[in-house]
Formats: sequence, C-alpha cells, structure tokens
Amino acid sequence: MEETYLLNVEGVKKKILHGGQGELPKLQDGSKFTFHFQTLKDNFERTVIDDSREAGMPMEIIVGKMFKLEIWETLLSSMRIGEVAEFWCDIIHTGMYALVSRGMRRIAEGRDPLEGQKHRCGMGNMFDYHSTGYADLDELQRTPQPLIFIMELFRVEEPSAYKRDTWAMNNEEKLAAVPLLHSEGNRLVLRREFAQAAAKYQEAVICLRNLQAKEKPWEDDWLKLESLVTPLVLNYCQCQLELGEYYEVLEHTTELLQKHNDNAKAYFKRAKAHAAVWNEREAREDFMRVAHLDPSMAAAVKKELKQLGERMRKKHVEDRKRYQGLFQSPQGQ
Repeated sequence: MEETYLLNVEGVKKKILHGGQGELPKLQDGSKFTFHFQTLKDNFERTVIDDSREAGMPMEIIVGKMFKLEIWETLLSSMRIGEVAEFWCDIIHTGMYALVSRGMRRIAEGRDPLEGQKHRCGMGNMFDYHSTGYADLDELQRTPQPLIFIMELFRVEEPSAYKRDTWAMNNEEKLAAVPLLHSEGNRLVLRREFAQAAAKYQEAVICLRNLQAKEKPWEDDWLKLESLVTPLVLNYCQCQLELGEYYEVLEHTTELLQKHNDNAKAYFKRAKAHAAVWNEREAREDFMRVAHLDPSMAAAVKKELKQLGERMRKKHVEDRKRYQGLFQSPQGQ
C-alpha cells in the first residue's frame, strides 16, 4: 500500500512505492549511498529527464562531501535498504539540477565533467554555464521548476567498508593512505606489474600534493610532506622507464630537479630517459652530474656511459648506411 507523507523539510513530499528492509541506516561523514534514480518533470506527461538505469550505472554519493544537489542526501537519509520512493521537490531544492545532470551525463559519455570550466575564473564559468550543451537542461536553467525524483536505495556503506577515492578522504585519511599505497606499489613492482605500481605511487603523490597545497611552501610542514613525495615520484619514474614512457620520465624528473637540484637519483633516471630518446649530450651531462653528486654511483654511471656510447655508435653506422642508400642511383640508370 502506498504511503504519502511530508518529510520534515520545507518543499519536499515523499511517497513510498516499495518498502525497504530493517531500520534507517546510521550515517556518518564518509558513508556512501549507492542507488538508482529517475528524474521527472512535474507535468501531466511526467517527462523523464534522466534515468540512471539507461545510463547503465548506479549513482554514488558520499555523506558530507558537498554534493551539489544537497537535498539528495536528505532524501536518501529517509530511506531503508531496498526501498523505492518518489520525492516531489519544490524549486528551492532543484535550482542546481541542470548542472548536476550535465556532469553526470558527461561522465556516462566518457567525457570530462569539468570540461570548459578548467583554468577559468568564476565569471568565465558563469558564461560556460549559459548553455549546458543539452537542450532540455538549458530549458531547466531558463525556467526553474519543481522536479520528481524516484530513488531505489541499494546499500549504505560505512567509511571503513569501501575503498575511498582520494577526493573523498579527509587530511588524516590521506596521510594514512600514503604508506599503504607506497607499500602496495612496491609489491606490484616485485611482480613486474609496472603500470599498476605506477598508479599506486601516483595516487600517493596526489594525496600528499593535496595536503601540501594547504601549507606554506618551504616551511617545515611543507618540507616534511615534500620528503615523502620525492621517493614516490622517483619510484613512479622507474616504472615509467620500465614501460618505455621516456618523455613522462623527462617531465617528472625535470620538475623534481627544479626543486631539488642535488638529487642524484633523479639525474640518473633523467639521464636514462635522455639516452633512450637519443639525447646523447643531455644524457652524458646528467650521468656526469650523478657521479659528481654521489661517488657511490660511479660504477653504475660508467656502465651506462659505455652502453650509451655503443648504442650511439651503432646508430651512427645505421644512419650512415641509410643516407648512402638514399643518394645512390639505381643500377642501369
């Protein structure tokens, strides 16, 4: 039997279409809702605007993480697991829906949800939002209106019950995740799964960079975080060397050396990348810098320089033969 009632929230009505199980979930910051939803216009036809089932993926939002359509957290908090409910929401709650829908549609299409917003000031973004790129959403922006949300709640997970994306972690969680990611990356390297290992190192660096952004550069707390970043970047670069992504290595080692110009390991990895892409002069300069900064690496440098010389001589011979072939006249002409 359908039950209709008002939530204790202005401008919201709820109708239970299918009862759920158990008690209302106990929520805390970081709890994750997983659900399907339909969004409809409040007109005679009940025009469907969005349907997550058609998009092929359920929706997930995390409690306390400033989801743009805040009313959804309130609606889901009133539901039991397995419940299907219909919510009528007045325009005081639906003004941001066009922008939220735009982002969800872009994700479903495999596109960047922030496309057109990056590196723009607030005023510039307002102009980007003038058209969402979808005619029906543009109409919603021009004429705000009440909307109907039909939601089916599948599960609610506590913060410790699922792997949280970096963006969803607080500062303490990001810092705690770094050694775990570092260790996992090392384990993957031993199994020669370099792409997966690089992803772990990169995720750890992102955690630390997010924390660094809140500190004043070159002061104690910033430097402590930087000391954790450096070995992760070097490990990431080693993986990229193994994967043949030499220009990626050149980019990251050069960036690191701009801050730490006495890091012999960074010079060594950059030298190997230069050598791989035939930058002989740059490779030799970096290898010599390594030997100067860290005499214990002199033997490794000597070996690399010998290999570089042999590769360059072989390349010169091959190039000479190739050029001779280009300028030789075919026989009989």
